[in-house]
Amino acid sequence: MLYLLNSLQRLAFDAIAPGVEALAQSGIPFVGAHAALLHRSIKRFPRRPFDIAGTTEEIVLSRPFVELRRFVPVAGAKGPRVLLVAPLSGHHATLVRETIAMLLTDHDVYVTDWRDARDVPLAAGTFSLDDYIAEVRSFLKHLGAATTHVVAVCQPTVPVLAAVALDAAAGQATPRTMTLLGGPIDARIAPTQVNKLATDHSLAWFETAMTYRVPPGYRGVGRKVYPGFLQLTAFLMMNPERHARSHMDYWLAQLSGTAPEAIASHEAFYDEYNAVLDMDARYYLDTVRIVFQEFALARGTWRVGDELVNPAAIRDTALFTIEGELDDISGLGQTEAAHALTPNIGVHRHHVARGAGHYGIFSGRRWRTEIYPELRDFIEANA
Repeated sequence: MLYLLNSLQRLAFDAIAPGVEALAQSGIPFVGAHAALLHRSIKRFPRRPFDIAGTTEEIVLSRPFVELRRFVPVAGAKGPRVLLVAPLSGHHATLVRETIAMLLTDHDVYVTDWRDARDVPLAAGTFSLDDYIAEVRSFLKHLGAATTHVVAVCQPTVPVLAAVALDAAAGQATPRTMTLLGGPIDARIAPTQVNKLATDHSLAWFETAMTYRVPPGYRGVGRKVYPGFLQLTAFLMMNPERHARSHMDYWLAQLSGTAPEAIASHEAFYDEYNAVLDMDARYYLDTVRIVFQEFALARGTWRVGDELVNPAAIRDTALFTIEGELDDISGLGQTEAAHALTPNIGVHRHHVARGAGHYGIFSGRRWRTEIYPELRDFIEANA
């Protein structure tokens, strides 16, 4: 019912959005500033294109819930092959656009482009955390794991480590390097609001309060999902003061008409931030239970099917973990915990980006000038 009510509200907003946008362009400062802010509160924020200059895109593999996408520089691919596993945690893979752009300067880049679950027909079945791991394993096999470097941003650090561990235990080739950025390998360490939410509520509460059936009007009608609009509300409520301040600054910039760069920067950020996708309910609930309630990876109790996830089986993959000092989503130390779980790896490296928050470790100035050079050198040294 909640999803249906949201869809009806969306239709109402769509009806008045053009008029509000016209007011925003009226040229009357006070009216325009108010209308601009209102318009951005009610408009649709569709998935944005990757639109990475100087590249073409090709779909290498297409599955019901994910596409493996390759980014090819017009000048031709160069450097080691990298599989970038993008988060499936509310935003589209376009959130890591800047991560891709920097990797492309020195590498042949492939990216997991996760689909919006509301657009996946019920006939495709459900999608679980086990399925996520199976997709990562299949992509590594397709690309040739032994000559591929895998990079995971945030949420996928856990299933990527599991995928590599399972391949190692099965005697299969594993990536040359594995880089984990800001993820909940052990969410018991320095728990954040995200972690506390998971431990303060039962799994049954999450299923009842956070998952709903996709209503008519979408290809995935009837699928049970964690809706994107609920995820966005959760994102905003994690830092309400910061978002309120940002919108107030935007209103003031519109009112004065003297800060076009600030206006453009605000709109570009929130065009991406507000574009969210639905996650299949099974995958969402699996993640809450296994990663944030049972801490199964860190405790050594996680089974994928009949196979125990044992990171100690990994031997031939160099490990690099990267954290932001001020990360308020994956607390400091949660990603570094991967090193204690992989004692048989020969090459270990860890980097803490001082002053960086969660998004700062894969986008922005620190990513470009501090973190990416470290990652590039790590891959080159272990190619």
